[in-house]
Amino acid sequence: MNARTLRAFTSVLAMVEMELRRVWHDPVEIVTRAVQPILWVTVFSVVMAHRVALGVQDYTSFIAPGVVFQSATFIALGYGIMMVFERESGVLKRLLSSPIPRANIVIGRALAGSVRASTQYIIVLASAALVGAKFTDNPLLLTAGYLIVIYVDIGFTAMSILLASVMKTRERFMGIIGAISMPLFFTSNALYPLKIMPKPLQAVALFNPLTYAVDATRGLILYDKLDISMDLLALTIFNVLFLAIAIKELSKIIE
Repeated sequence: MNARTLRAFTSVLAMVEMELRRVWHDPVEIVTRAVQPILWVTVFSVVMAHRVALGVQDYTSFIAPGVVFQSATFIALGYGIMMVFERESGVLKRLLSSPIPRANIVIGRALAGSVRASTQYIIVLASAALVGAKFTDNPLLLTAGYLIVIYVDIGFTAMSILLASVMKTRERFMGIIGAISMPLFFTSNALYPLKIMPKPLQAVALFNPLTYAVDATRGLILYDKLDISMDLLALTIFNVLFLAIAIKELSKIIE
């Protein structure tokens, strides 16, 4: 590893460490954001399993990965509001004036946001297990599921950074996040199998990154499925696309 690569790696990890320190010193946000997904897996899934025939034997287990991404994605998409605040206070301008390349700033912030969002994986799966959900007992597959959450939320955090470059106020930013997050959730396979969805909605789901994230995680932790290469390919395209655009548009955040 040459010196330039080492410096880039160090700068990215520094931003992740800063985010972990924030979570450690102020875990209230993580806990409060977990209330809604806990209700999804402990109340909604139990009621739906008894009322609606979805072609799924264990609906609580089936829905758990989808709820993980519903919660984690919302946190990742909301990460950019901090950058809007930093722009208003002048902190971001000082950061962009530092020797750290802007690509490293975006990648570091995207990884930091995804690590913060990934806490929902543990909270949701633990809550689902308490009401009878059953997951694999293979720790490697459970860890792989956790890494999928981090991986896809890098792309969603990059999307959030991109939106922060367009939205000049926090109110507008939160409005657009609300308009994006719920359609993403309901047009994916998070709540129901793709095969029971109407054909037009199935077509939309094929362009939804959450579909591939949920499919990969569900396959790993429910069915011990190791072949998730197509899901990873789709998620990689999504991540690279939004990281590249966010890096290009970063300068607009301080205009």
